[in-house]
Order: sequence, then C-alpha cells, then structure tokens
Amino acid sequence: MGSIQKFKKRNPNIFKKWSVLLAGAILIILLLFIGVGLLTGAKTTYKLYSSNIQNFTTQIGGEAFIHLFEMENRKFAEAHPEGAKLPSLSALSFQLLTNVKPHDLRSLLGREIPGLSSYNSEIVIAGEGTDYTTLPIESEAPVDVVQKDREAKDAEQNDQNREEEKETEEGANDPKVFIYHTHNRESFLPHLPDNTPAAEAFHGEVNITLVGKRLAETLERNGIGSSVDYTDMSAVLKDKNMEYHQSYDAARTVVESAIAETKTFNYFFDLHRDSLPRDVTTVEIDGKNYARTIFVIGAEHSQYEKNLKLATELHERLEKEFPGLSRGVITKKGSGVDGIYNQDLDPNASLIEFGGVENNLDELYRSAEAVGEVFSEYYWQAEEVSEND
Repeated sequence: MGSIQKFKKRNPNIFKKWSVLLAGAILIILLLFIGVGLLTGAKTTYKLYSSNIQNFTTQIGGEAFIHLFEMENRKFAEAHPEGAKLPSLSALSFQLLTNVKPHDLRSLLGREIPGLSSYNSEIVIAGEGTDYTTLPIESEAPVDVVQKDREAKDAEQNDQNREEEKETEEGANDPKVFIYHTHNRESFLPHLPDNTPAAEAFHGEVNITLVGKRLAETLERNGIGSSVDYTDMSAVLKDKNMEYHQSYDAARTVVESAIAETKTFNYFFDLHRDSLPRDVTTVEIDGKNYARTIFVIGAEHSQYEKNLKLATELHERLEKEFPGLSRGVITKKGSGVDGIYNQDLDPNASLIEFGGVENNLDELYRSAEAVGEVFSEYYWQAEEVSEND
C-alpha cells in the first residue's frame, strides 16, 4: 500500500490518468452486465428480436448502407445514386428516434393531415409519368355505397361473361396461379350510368373481376392453369359488420382457404383498379389504347423483398414488350395503409392495379392479355431453370 502512495506522490498526473481508465473500464463492464440482464430478463414484449431490428432499420435509406459497404469494398462507391451524400450522425439519429425523415414532410404531416397517409409510398421503379403526384389511390367508400344496385351498360355481354365464369373455374387443371379481387366491385365509369360520381364507381357484375377472368384465359392459352375467385368481398364485410378498409382481412380468409384446399398454387395476384383519371392510367401502344398497370408491394412484413423481386421482374419485362404500359413498382407502409396486402402468405404474391376509373373494358382486356403473355414467358423460363437445377 505504501508503494502506491509513493507512486501517487511522485507521479500525480500519471496516477490520475490510470485511475480514470480503471474507473471507465469498471463502468463499461458494469453497463455490459446490466444490458445483458435487461435483454435476457425483460418481458417478452420488450425483448429484442430480428423483426424489431428489421422494423428499426427500415427507417434508414438504402444509400446509407452503401456507405457502410464502401468501407470494406471501394467498388461500392460506384453504386451511389447521383448526388448522394453520407447522412450526418445527427440527422440519422433524429430519423431513427422519431421515424421522421428530415427531407420528407410526409413522414411528419401524414399523421396529422387526413388523406395524406395515402402517400406513404416509396417509388422503387418509376414508369413514365410516375411521381408522388400520380401514386395510385385506393377506392374508399362505405360498404352500403359499394353494394348499391346500379344500372350497367353492355349488360347483355356481361351476362355472357358471367355464364362462362364457372367454366373458367372448372377448366383449370393443376392450377398454378390464383387470381382474386380484394375490392371486387371496383368498376369503370364508361360502363356505368352517365353522371355516376367517380367515388361511387362500383358494380356487382361489371367490375375488376372481368379483368381477372381475361388474365386467367390468357394464362390458360399459354398452358398455365389458373383459378379466378369471384367472392363478393363487400358482401362478406356487410355480413360480418366490417368496414371497407378491412377488405384485406376478409380477403385473407379467401387466400388462406385457397392455399389449404389447393396445394399447387405458386403465384397469387390481387387485381384492383386505380381511382386516378384517364390521362394517368392510359397509354397508346401501336395505335391502340391500353389501361396502364402498377405493382404495389406491402413493405410491412420481413419477407417483402421477395414479393418486390417478382414485381420488379414483371415490370421490366412489360417495359421491354409494351413500353409505357407499366407505371412502375411502389412499396407502401405506415399509418393509414394496410402495408401487407396479404403478401406475407407467399413470396410470389403481388397486387396489380389495372387502369383507372375512366378506362373501358377494351383497354383493360388488352392490358390483361399483355400481362398474361409477359407472365407466361416468365413462368416457363422459371420452370425451365427449376428443372435444370
């Protein structure tokens, strides 16, 4: 003990530094034990799981991770988006702690302004004319409005289509593709009485299910078994006293039943129509008008990147074969949106918007056939690769 006192008197500055380092080391070890104790002894609700980390890191832009990769491999420097800069530590910390992105007011105002939450989307691939002012808008209406009886134009042709539905369902041997319609009554103004408000463009027969039927017919012609579901989701909602925004909950039961009853489905397509006007949802290709498509992927489940991969592949193929037909690929998450769209049930599930409220069936059928042809090519190439593995 005397030697320590002598050393302290002779070298007071050195002794002080060593004392601080020793105290710091003890403090770090103590905090480490406390941290381990909290993580292992906390209630299940507060434990740290991979899903928590995934939800936490989704608040960080992808360009930030490129900077981390660049520290290990300088080749990643070439992957930076033009003009991208390393986010500051203060901005990154603020974003992680508050879920508010400093350069994106939607992340703050979306919780406060009604309707702005519908723009909780990220444009993964922007097709021609696609920006944050032309994002797809889901139909929203009280169930009673959706189920209201309305006259329809081309009723005779529609009756013929309905008679063929059963044949379409039964004609699918060993079906690989399941086509359904969460908002099955979404209809189109050209086939409804004049002066019908866009917000009331719903019909029990002339609706998006006709597009699903045409898509299935195209797949069948290309040797791909398909099954089209015609469940009236709005009727299910009414029977169960559910609201229209709960349509995806109602549709989930339908998809789960299809998976349980038919073990052969490999792809699941949920077809919708957009609420945007004709100038956004229509394109002319080789002298003919087509209803444009856009792929919507829910980003609030851990495996959504697999769904995104399929949507991206189909968009790129559509762009090559039918330039301008696809409006792109977006992801949606956050308050005010479903954020999953039942795509967690299968990695090959996708939501596809076909046209808008002002498109007619001729335009929609052309698009359904185009998507069917492009998907068929993709499907058989994937099958060939699978057989060779």
